[in-house]
Amino acid sequence: MRVIGIIAEFNPFHKGHEYLIQRAREEVNDPRAIVMAVMSGPFVQRGTPSILPKNIRAKQALMCGADVVIELPFTFACAPSERFAAGAVETLYRTGVVTDIAFGIDSEDPDLIRLIAETDPADDVVRKCLSDGMSYPAARAEGIVSKVMSEGTVDPSRETALRNALRQPNSILAADYLRAIRDIGADTRFKVHMVPRKEGYSATSSREIYLAHDSVSSLCDPISDLIPDKALAVMLSGLSCRKYSFPDTDLFASDLINDVRRFDLSSIAYMSDGLDGFISNTFASLREQDYKNLRRSLQTKHFTMPRIGRALSSLAVGQKEDYIKEEKHPRFIRILGFNREGRYCLKIMGKCARLPILSNCSDAKEHYASDPALKEQFLLDINAQEVQGRYLSIIPGSQWSDSPIQTK
Repeated sequence: MRVIGIIAEFNPFHKGHEYLIQRAREEVNDPRAIVMAVMSGPFVQRGTPSILPKNIRAKQALMCGADVVIELPFTFACAPSERFAAGAVETLYRTGVVTDIAFGIDSEDPDLIRLIAETDPADDVVRKCLSDGMSYPAARAEGIVSKVMSEGTVDPSRETALRNALRQPNSILAADYLRAIRDIGADTRFKVHMVPRKEGYSATSSREIYLAHDSVSSLCDPISDLIPDKALAVMLSGLSCRKYSFPDTDLFASDLINDVRRFDLSSIAYMSDGLDGFISNTFASLREQDYKNLRRSLQTKHFTMPRIGRALSSLAVGQKEDYIKEEKHPRFIRILGFNREGRYCLKIMGKCARLPILSNCSDAKEHYASDPALKEQFLLDINAQEVQGRYLSIIPGSQWSDSPIQTK
């Protein structure tokens, strides 16, 4: 049985995701290969709540080609690319059934991505760039370029292509996936498939359209070109039935402002390097407390918006800096949904997975006494969903009765 692991946020599920699933099966030359997606939950890698509930996004994926959807815990989902990649790859590895892994790249040159993955940045260049006020991702990119060019690993004429690849988020993530596969020793198990992205489909564009509307009737036409029909139907049905609402971003901003003013930020994850003081000072001087003004006020060359977002999301959820320094591994596999073929895969996974498999919240409670690390990681996920649910008008506590989505 071929099981292809893919890593995604589906925020929201769009035609580019559908294309990746299709191409993944083509890459292994098996139209019946199982596709298992590990997906971010209530918060995403760039440090914001996802615009749709995780069960809706999981159902979108299942309706459009995936067979199993599992959740990436909050501590890895809302994290820098290295941590995000490490958590996602290890989660797939610990299922015991994944044979292949497929992911999208922005470059047409997979060898360039492999080169980035194999190159450690020049430390002296990174330090200098940071002292000059560069963000860490930009400094890291400069360190990699310097190392590659000084070692003569590539022809000088390809420096521009290398720099362009290092500016593309999907290519950076792809390189981090390759590093994570190597670091946990999965390179002998996983066959890697790098799929160049198809032009014209963007999660950012889909989100911008979605967030610009506040009614089902006005949303349908502008977003239909980007989202597969079945995924769009799932989204619109959930909104129409009032299972959730359009995100209340201003409420999110207001809650963040209150949290910043109430709590000591120094112990919160990702608040190091003076970010805690920058956020406190910025929030203290805010006159308008809407979301757009909040983001505008936080723009700075010293910290990227994703870094700021991850710090603020950690504050909202209660994730501390000590925790992310100590916790490096996923502690469970949370099942979000599956179809008929996926059910068979899960039966096999139940025999070979090397982490506890959780289908609902009560499953986690059975491990609390024997596995404190699982409990702590799971409770962060619970907090994250309650925080996100507040902005999507989801009934508090309803996640405790949720079961995995099942489709035909």
